Amino acid sequence: MRQRILIVDDEMDLRELLGFNFLQAGYTLITASDGAAAIAEAKLWTPAAIILDLNMPGLNGFTVCERLRQEPATRAIPIIILTADSADQSRVLALKLGATAYLTKPFSPRGFIARVAEIIQLSTESVRIPVG
Repeated sequence: MRQRILIVDDEMDLRELLGFNFLQAGYTLITASDGAAAIAEAKLWTPAAIILDLNMPGLNGFTVCERLRQEPATRAIPIIILTADSADQSRVLALKLGATAYLTKPFSPRGFIARVAEIIQLSTESVRIPVG
């Protein structure tokens, strides 16, 4: 089964760019354009990873990240912040609220997809139960 990726960004162009690249890499795509929809989609689909922008209308990415970490169904999903905000205080806050990684725009789509794949792999390995 193909892994699902949830892309959350209010900019349609970015959702399309990332979506195209994730589809080409073999992932199934889920998108949301605001924070409330992101939380609903994450609970419904339990994606392998969530790509989350910080600056969105309604619930911002900080609030979404915090709420996803409070929910048992979404607590362990890797959350990768992808934002134009390179301020140290934003990075620290996002990681404190439970983000798995904090990456800034501009970015290389190919490199970004590889980084997300690595994060998914590491998160999958960390939840495996040893046999024996």
